[in-house]
Amino acid sequence: MISAKILDFSAQIAGISEKVVSWFFPHGVKVLIILFIAWIGGRIMKTFLSRFLRKAIKQSLDFGKKSTQAEEERAKTVSRVVVSVFKGIIWAVALMTVLPEFGINTAPLLASLGVMGLALSFGARSLIQDYLSGLFILLEDQYRVGENVNVAGAEGIVVDFNLRRTVVKSKDSVLHYVPNSQIKKASNFSRKKN
Repeated sequence: MISAKILDFSAQIAGISEKVVSWFFPHGVKVLIILFIAWIGGRIMKTFLSRFLRKAIKQSLDFGKKSTQAEEERAKTVSRVVVSVFKGIIWAVALMTVLPEFGINTAPLLASLGVMGLALSFGARSLIQDYLSGLFILLEDQYRVGENVNVAGAEGIVVDFNLRRTVVKSKDSVLHYVPNSQIKKASNFSRKKN
């Protein structure tokens, strides 16, 4: 009786291992290749795109001017943001390519993601505008932390800046949190031209 159960169990294990092997060679190899290509693509993107962006930002500075720590930080921030967006796109494409190998139909998933993305874009429109405006402020180097500015009616020293908002400390020590999408005009008093 016990030996019959052991034989039955070993037959089940053999059947499962046979199914795994028969799935792995046509599908599993494709999955591994797709994931490997995505990983290599992400590494190449990180290396070359970050170098390109840093070089482009350094060239956008006045020629003959030695780059300061602030410019180096700006170049790192911009390259980090752009590289992470592109790596996210690479891995999303890899995921959508891998899912059919597991028998998952991606057409309804893509359709529902499209509808959900549209709903999110309407709901988070101001947040997306904040991030895009912050990226352009950073790329154009309109102002930096520690500079005296007037943004969206708030005048003072920039104490913090990120892609979503700018924090300005006025003369009376009041902190003004300004979403970057509301900044239509920025006056930088620290960079007066003679």
